[in-house]
Amino acid sequence: MNSLNSTLSLNTTFVRPPFFFINGLNNMPYAKYYYVFLSFVFVVSVLGNSFVMFIIYTERSFHTPKYMAVFNLALADLGESAALIPNLIAMFLFNSQYISFDACLANMFFVFFFSSLQSLTLTVLAYDRLVAICLPLRYHDIITMPAMTVILTVVWACDSVLLILMVILITRLSFCKSIVVKSYFCDHGPIYSLACNDTNINFIIAYVNMILLLYVPFMLTALSYVFIAGALFKIASWEGRFKAIKTCSAHLILVALYYLPIMGTYIAALTLTLQPNARIMSTSFAKAITPMLNPIIYVLNTEEVKEFSKKKFKRKREITELNY
Repeated sequence: MNSLNSTLSLNTTFVRPPFFFINGLNNMPYAKYYYVFLSFVFVVSVLGNSFVMFIIYTERSFHTPKYMAVFNLALADLGESAALIPNLIAMFLFNSQYISFDACLANMFFVFFFSSLQSLTLTVLAYDRLVAICLPLRYHDIITMPAMTVILTVVWACDSVLLILMVILITRLSFCKSIVVKSYFCDHGPIYSLACNDTNINFIIAYVNMILLLYVPFMLTALSYVFIAGALFKIASWEGRFKAIKTCSAHLILVALYYLPIMGTYIAALTLTLQPNARIMSTSFAKAITPMLNPIIYVLNTEEVKEFSKKKFKRKREITELNY
């Protein structure tokens, strides 16, 4: 490993290494048990999000703008889990930590794309709740299927363009320092920091993407709830306020689950000396656990989904009893 890094360092004309080495959790005892846990999380994520997508697709009463956005969120959760966890399992449970240059760029794109898609979709759902509570009489005129289709199309397009640009800019770098990526996947920052030519444009696009795909959606979501809170104070009865809050409860929990671990890690990195293993554990756990919990929260906190699930379960039990 060291001899290969030395060769790459001496060869200053070398632009693209044939592969990278994903470092992962370095010298951490019992790390394999953590990866086994992530395997379990992946299975639950796939089943849960597939279930949410299935019921939205098959049940006509869910063919509404709101559930179109929920379907998009479940798709983003499923995509992020599929882009991240199988690679983790293959690399660290089966000691296959080398990844080709092109596969690494693909992994980088899909992990960031689906993670950002979650953030943007949560903002779309916040807009849906804002209109539903602040403008209830105009909700069906404003939040229509064509309008939601346009919004989600713009979300996908912006997310794709920004992240394709980020990945393309990696290809202009010359990697002559090292091929060891100090992360648990092909992370953008740890990869461009390995380059020996100018990385200013990569640094800039990283911060632009962070602002546009993380901070701006978070601020818009928070602003939506400021207006929602203002509308709730105008509702005279406590019963009316509670009913309105209940319609937002699932979304609020999803927002907290997505943003709190990310913000916590960033704040810890700025204020403390965060060990690489601690950073990897916290970020990988957050990215893995959120897609698993999202469908569970929606099933438990959304009346329509709970009722549909009960009906499906009851119907299946009746069919089983008839067969016996």
